[in-house]
Amino acid sequence: MRTNNRWVIAIAGVFLQIALGAVYAWSVFRVPLAKQFGWSISEVTLTFTISIFVLGFAAFFGGLWLNRKGPRVVALTGGALYGLGVFLASFSHKLSWLYLSYGVIGGIGLGLSYIVPVAVLVKWFPDRRGLITGIAVGGFGAGALITAPVATRLIQSVGVLSTFAYLGIAYLIVTLVTGLFMQNPPDGWRPEGWTPTASQTSHRAGRDYTLGEALKTWQWWALWLLLFLNTCAGISIISQEAPLFQELAGVTAVVAASMVGLASIGNAVGRVFWAWVSDSMTRRVTFLVMFLSQILLFWFLPNITTASLMTIVAFVVLMCYGGGFGTMPAFAADYFGPKNVGPIYGLMLTAWGFASVFGPLLIAHMRETAGSYRGALHVIAGIMAISALLPTLVRPPRTRDAGTTKTVSHRSTRTVAAARA
Repeated sequence: MRTNNRWVIAIAGVFLQIALGAVYAWSVFRVPLAKQFGWSISEVTLTFTISIFVLGFAAFFGGLWLNRKGPRVVALTGGALYGLGVFLASFSHKLSWLYLSYGVIGGIGLGLSYIVPVAVLVKWFPDRRGLITGIAVGGFGAGALITAPVATRLIQSVGVLSTFAYLGIAYLIVTLVTGLFMQNPPDGWRPEGWTPTASQTSHRAGRDYTLGEALKTWQWWALWLLLFLNTCAGISIISQEAPLFQELAGVTAVVAASMVGLASIGNAVGRVFWAWVSDSMTRRVTFLVMFLSQILLFWFLPNITTASLMTIVAFVVLMCYGGGFGTMPAFAADYFGPKNVGPIYGLMLTAWGFASVFGPLLIAHMRETAGSYRGALHVIAGIMAISALLPTLVRPPRTRDAGTTKTVSHRSTRTVAAARA
């Protein structure tokens, strides 16, 4: 399937991400599974943790494979594994099978497919890197908004296991159809009449880095840490939203569930908003603003007692959480070039996997130890304060930062020339 319309590819990428983002609707399965099989909430929740953790590593291998075989093969394989994993979860009668099917197989499919639209669209939209990657991963954030009510009705009508079967087939169809549209532009392609501005040039690397070269720069590790810290803050709230709202605002479980639904919209909105903003005020400043905002939000969150205000604060926190995923692909493409952004950003997504374990464990442990969320939220505010230093330090890598042989060869050439002179 050939198409030169980059917006068609962008739309297909968004729908692919919506199907993948359905994983965020996992919470609707927790209670039905716990009731039917007698599993604890934590045991059921571990399925989601496994899926996200596996996603982070699978995205890296997907990026490597994408560079060798092209994006379409990776997208189709990932979509098939994702749909298959969810479908196989319909046969779950043991936790081990649920972990293997939905968690491992589904997680591998998620990671392989997730990296494809990101890697493809930064190449098709060098003029709008932030906006387009924000729109693409915004689809991932919006997946739960569509899937949650559909899955809830299916569970009520056909049961939780049959719901996995229906959803798995639906995911398979959507991901395979949209995956067919994934293709790279020709080498060196750029929109007609477009040239990068002076500001864009000053914040972008002068060449394309390989994965090995990127890993030799401190900037890659700084971006990994930026994503890890921002994700830890947001996912800690995501993991505890309903009980946190009930404890701090004194609302019922039903009201808390509604608050969770409204706040979760921020995850999708933030991916587009902050990525769009980063095109004009740079990725560095965008992360700085998000960190500074979260210092205040997490510090004052324990003092809020009204449900409406708490929903707004949680909405903005999740905007920042989503903003990290919307902005970082463009950040990586700026600093290391778009050619190898698949493996470079794919490996960077391991920060998501580690944060999905560290953040929820941190806030849960501190809640159990202290008996309230106040101390944990203040600790996160402190972490955000320290994190705010990092965006002020990062800058585009230069050839000498990578320690490449290219730099050495330039120096050797100058030395020989000087000797001859």
